[in-house]
Amino acid sequence: MAVHGEPLTAGVAPADADVLCVFIHGRTQTPEDMIEQVVGRLAVPRVSFCLPRATGNSWYAARATDALTDATRRELSASLDYLHGLAGALRQAGGADKPLLIGGFSQGACLSLEYAMTFGPWKGAMVNLTGCRVGQTQDERSAHDLDGMPVYLTGSDQDPWIPVSAFAEASEALGRARARLRCELFPGRAHQASDMEVKALEAMLRDLAEGSQPFRRVAA
Repeated sequence: MAVHGEPLTAGVAPADADVLCVFIHGRTQTPEDMIEQVVGRLAVPRVSFCLPRATGNSWYAARATDALTDATRRELSASLDYLHGLAGALRQAGGADKPLLIGGFSQGACLSLEYAMTFGPWKGAMVNLTGCRVGQTQDERSAHDLDGMPVYLTGSDQDPWIPVSAFAEASEALGRARARLRCELFPGRAHQASDMEVKALEAMLRDLAEGSQPFRRVAA
């Protein structure tokens, strides 16, 4: 699993974009699934999307909540390096001054969270739709200071992959990392991106495109 595939691109060209976005699919999924389930439901102009593609449709073989093994660490490291290369190439093509949102669904959300803890923060934000940290609390894991970077983390009490305990542990870890954090747990929500979650992602992209930091708007 050291080599992953060619990403799918959508939206405008990076040079013409107001905001850049890397959005990562989950286990058994594809970038095309993310277009259908998330990206295609967004109504934000002038966004350049890069959707990574995992070899074998998985970023690592273990469940996110399993204890880290040497094999999982190797797979995770390879996936993070691949993601780092894509994010760097997107910023080089679009301009380092443009905001970048990195996010994902399910296993992709977990991978983006580990990316932030390893390479963050960056100018922009992160979205983790049904995500948690990879590994268990006793495992040695990176934990960068996110220095107020906006992060949106979601979960469900009915999710078969990410239990509430893992969602809560991730929110605590992000809090310790000093993320500007918004968490939402959706009771009864199936393993999918709900309309409310997609709208929250849309609002974050729109804020970034307009030069505002997500979660800083004050209601009138």
